[in-house]
Amino acid sequence: MPRKLMKGNYAAVYGAALAGCQAYYGYPITPASEIAESAAAIFPKLGRTFLQAESEVAAINMVYGAAGCGQRVMTGSSGPGISLKQEGLSYCAGSALPCVVVDIMRGGPGLGNIGPEQGDYNQVVKGGGHGNYKNIVLAPNSAQEMCDLTMLAFELADKYRNPVFVLTDGVIGQMMEAVELPEPVSEFPDKSEWAVRGTADSRHLINSIYLDHDDLEWWNEELARKYALVQKNEVRVEEYRMDDAVIAAIAYGSVSRVLRSAVDLARDRGVKLGMFRPVTLFPFPNEQVLALPDRGIKGILTVEMSNGQLVNDVNLALRGKMISDLHSRMGGNVPSALEIVEKVSELYGV
Repeated sequence: MPRKLMKGNYAAVYGAALAGCQAYYGYPITPASEIAESAAAIFPKLGRTFLQAESEVAAINMVYGAAGCGQRVMTGSSGPGISLKQEGLSYCAGSALPCVVVDIMRGGPGLGNIGPEQGDYNQVVKGGGHGNYKNIVLAPNSAQEMCDLTMLAFELADKYRNPVFVLTDGVIGQMMEAVELPEPVSEFPDKSEWAVRGTADSRHLINSIYLDHDDLEWWNEELARKYALVQKNEVRVEEYRMDDAVIAAIAYGSVSRVLRSAVDLARDRGVKLGMFRPVTLFPFPNEQVLALPDRGIKGILTVEMSNGQLVNDVNLALRGKMISDLHSRMGGNVPSALEIVEKVSELYGV
């Protein structure tokens, strides 16, 4: 397949098409609008469905319906639009329906602005909607990963029958990079046991309502067992210059790109800084973070474009063995490599 120069937003749609996504339902919002734009251009040419819904609420319920029919289906949005989709996502999770949602995070709360931020972390990683459920969350940091991890998202959605988020920020969504397009997926899972196909033998009700208290408790326990399996099998991380690091800096998304440059700058100054990057935000790499002090790490700095949402999970994973410090920027501001190195120097005296 050819290399193409494209924005991260476009790369996600290419990844969806290559993964066999059959339908896209969405509503445009900056800085995610190119997702709907490119889906509108690509999907009809492939004989697939694109529909701009009248609202984000309508879009996620269309996703619910298509997923219930066994289709590989996707939507995309940003901050306020993701908020509107939360009820429908809870229904998808409660009905064990696989779907993919791309969230290109922008500044908030409220309307905020269209600058990059990471303030959607809590609502996406922690569920966001009502009830005891979890989304699987993948966090790309390049246009290439926007393609690759979107393809993986469809695989994981079907494997676990669960909503999967591709969560990144406006920098990655708008950044243009060369993307090596993978081969298209040619084999797909059999969904005949549970999908509604409009035939007599597939006639049954897909729902998330359990009126008996014991039945609903049983279903929540079943979901919890599924999430434990995801936690066991699907953790993904990236490390950079961690073999001899004394200070570990933790970040995801575009911040991890800046952090890689900060590590190189720190090394030029004789500071043994390394980067630890969660690629999966759920499942979170709890064991890998917990092991950092045992690897000779003397200080941990979490860098994020939110007000301490990622660092909370880092500290939970550390279980008191060490406390991570925080360096955060918000409002659309992106930390620079120099300010990260200066923060490391200020905190750890190196």
